[in-house]
Amino acid sequence: MRKFLYILILIFFPLAVSAQQTDVYIGLASKGGNDKPSLGLAEIKHDANSEKESKQIFDVMRADLMFSRHFDIKETGPQINVSSAAAQLDEWQKNGADFVVQGDMTGDNGNFEIKIYVYYTKTHKVVFARAFKGKSNALRRLAHVASDQIVFALTGKRGIADTRIAFSNSATGNKEIYIADYDGANLRKLTTDKSIAILPRWSTDGKIYYTSYRYRNPDIFAIDLAAGKVVPIATSRVLNLIGGVSPDGKTLAMTRSGKDNPSLFEMNLETKKITEISESSGVDGSPSYSPDGKYITFVSNRSGNPQVYVMDMSTGSTRRLTSTLNWADTPQWSPSGEWIVFSGRTSPYNPIDVFLVDITGTQVRQLTSDSGRNEDPTWSPDGRFIAFTTTRNGRRQLYVMDADGSAPHLLADIPGDSYTPDWSK
Repeated sequence: MRKFLYILILIFFPLAVSAQQTDVYIGLASKGGNDKPSLGLAEIKHDANSEKESKQIFDVMRADLMFSRHFDIKETGPQINVSSAAAQLDEWQKNGADFVVQGDMTGDNGNFEIKIYVYYTKTHKVVFARAFKGKSNALRRLAHVASDQIVFALTGKRGIADTRIAFSNSATGNKEIYIADYDGANLRKLTTDKSIAILPRWSTDGKIYYTSYRYRNPDIFAIDLAAGKVVPIATSRVLNLIGGVSPDGKTLAMTRSGKDNPSLFEMNLETKKITEISESSGVDGSPSYSPDGKYITFVSNRSGNPQVYVMDMSTGSTRRLTSTLNWADTPQWSPSGEWIVFSGRTSPYNPIDVFLVDITGTQVRQLTSDSGRNEDPTWSPDGRFIAFTTTRNGRRQLYVMDADGSAPHLLADIPGDSYTPDWSK
């Protein structure tokens, strides 16, 4: 049995728990420093009014915690009862579990409450406890939130189960903006522009900015999910292509018609002032902010074929990161600031694939190959996964892969073709 060291316990929870949010972090390290903690998943206890719902919660949390890759999941062991917890936890420990997740769910007239506990099998103690309440239509998100809190409590790292992906899709015959949960569930159409709506970009406040031809011109709009409305942001009769939203949510980087060629601009979202930030003899486009907002990455053909560049926002100085590719587009900065993901190709005879380049420009890694056209990459907010579009199965679909290009899989079987995904912050 592997032994784990408690590095830090900020708060220890008793069995009685309120629904209020309190931060917990239990730092864990194995003796060798390489093993994942083993996490047992016990079936959720339930009353007669919540049998179906408890299974839904269990299935969603199981998928979330397995996808997180933070744990070695164990599924053989009994439910935990307070009166006999020690013996049951010993059985889980014999089966290899260092921790066990146990839920207790009740239902009353369509309202549900679930208490989630995490036990440390070695000491038989509860090291995490939360209570959640919600109606049946909120249970999937409740499970995502609980999974993320368990990830943080046991690893100190952010979970991504309660994140979403926005994208453009043509299922209606037009391109409209949609969102789905990180696992492809809860697909929802957000726009009815009946035109070409593309390039959704999340802001830290939950708004989604995008470009649409709803007024027969490429203009920028904002979707306010909380208010349930769409408002115009930049509708002047020039090219207005959204690039990215600054980390503080105060400015947009965009590609706009310049004096001679399209170039890069910033819009102050409070004053609506638009300022040109790049001037070159070539075409500049696809800007994306660094995590600290001090730089942007973009593509430009100023030296020939489109390549990936970086600009210092304080000085305007630029630096080219790629030089050997035939074509590059849609760069996006990783949340850690170490890598930029983009789509590109090595020669005009090769299909488009997904690449990484480090911020020094000395390392370029190809993540996809021999699998159709692979475009529009976007990072998960923890930097461990990349969503992208691919034609490997014929039509253009949304896929997710690990940040090293491994384990690519279909997000969901969504009708139509999908374009320009963006992962929520």
